[in-house]
Amino acid sequence: MHTDQIRSVIAKHARLSVDAATLTDDSDLYAAGLTSLTTVNLMLALEDEFDIEFSDKMLGRKTFESIRSLSEAIEELVSA
Repeated sequence: MHTDQIRSVIAKHARLSVDAATLTDDSDLYAAGLTSLTTVNLMLALEDEFDIEFSDKMLGRKTFESIRSLSEAIEELVSA
């Protein structure tokens, strides 16, 4: 649902080895170059962008592995 905004934040903060515009919603962000350090930067940028806070249970690789998984997590937080 928020995929365009997420893609924009990824492009600015994730420092991937590929252009974020070329990623599908299900592309593996870690295979595209996301690291543990850039995951933290991405998380903070997404929290600012959507005015949310990721819960402890969401702070795993699975949440940040794709645009789709991020969109689902953000949707859950925005709806709460």
